[in-house]
Amino acid sequence: MRAFIISDNTDSLVGMKIAGINGIIAHSREEVINAINHLKEQKDIGIIIITEVVAGYIPEELIEMKLAKNGPLIVEIPDRHGSARGSDYIAKYMKESIGLKI
Repeated sequence: MRAFIISDNTDSLVGMKIAGINGIIAHSREEVINAINHLKEQKDIGIIIITEVVAGYIPEELIEMKLAKNGPLIVEIPDRHGSARGSDYIAKYMKESIGLKI
């Protein structure tokens, strides 16, 4: 299984390419949707990595893909500017999900 990144900036793409992960740059909703549809057809793609900015282009489609039983795993990562969610995002998520405060 291979991973593939869809990024909105060159820095994230180059960093992933250094790690051996191919990808593309997308700057519009249509480019992202076309890329994801193409990747879904490739059976050897197991993980699609997208930056948070790219995820913002297709929020409804991401929810559907994450809830689907088939298809590649979707992973959102922050870009070179850091996360837009804040530094305590994971702690808040855990508290909301399971009621555990860390």
